[in-house]
Amino acid sequence: MTTDEEAFRSWAARAQQDLLRTAFLLTGDRHRAEDLVQEALAKVALRWRRLRDGNPTGYARQVVVRDNISGWRKRRREVLGTDPGRGGPGTQVRDHAPATERRIALDAALAALTPRQRAVVVLRYYDDLPERAAAEALGVSVGTVKSQAHLALARLREAAPELAELLGEEV
Repeated sequence: MTTDEEAFRSWAARAQQDLLRTAFLLTGDRHRAEDLVQEALAKVALRWRRLRDGNPTGYARQVVVRDNISGWRKRRREVLGTDPGRGGPGTQVRDHAPATERRIALDAALAALTPRQRAVVVLRYYDDLPERAAAEALGVSVGTVKSQAHLALARLREAAPELAELLGEEV
């Protein structure tokens, strides 16, 4: 195995879960999210020599977002799925009802957003990207990110007031 191949495999192993989370939140569909991540990893692999010393994760995130946008244009609909989950062997058993209820409310609220608003919310608030990085990933201006975030948060407040603590607001 070459050094480039080892470096790519190491990076991909570290980045895959975060990319999958982002893709799932963008699509609401686990299978579509997995496809987007695989496509992004393949594209990064083809360009690894140029990307390895830069920001391969940012490039992969941009591929996920843009491929997802291409998918909207083809299908013009959105389907909700299940969360990829973070549990595994050795996970403690606990009451998941409150978290499950909040997750269901969050999924429903995200589904009420337009695809672009959903993408802005995921990139800005889940991936914690600055406005400029979110704008670059979406291929839009910073002003568009700001206005879409404003509209999305207003729609989320209206659709799911029980999620106010996630928005950092008093109930």
